[in-house]
Amino acid sequence: MMGFGMGFGWIIGLLFLGLIVWLVIDQRTPNRLKPPENSSDALTILRKRYATGEINRDTYYQMRKELQS
Repeated sequence: MMGFGMGFGWIIGLLFLGLIVWLVIDQRTPNRLKPPENSSDALTILRKRYATGEINRDTYYQMRKELQS
């Protein structure tokens, strides 16, 4: 006589196969949630800091010059 697990063992195998396929596809696609790290992002942050008054004009221009070089 078969138990509950034996009759539905194919479902577990199918789920396992699906998990493997999902992991392979997930590893091959780039991470869309993490923004690329480049200088334009740093400039955006710098502009926001200047706009909120966190840094003064001289500091803003000095830091912008360093980021753009």
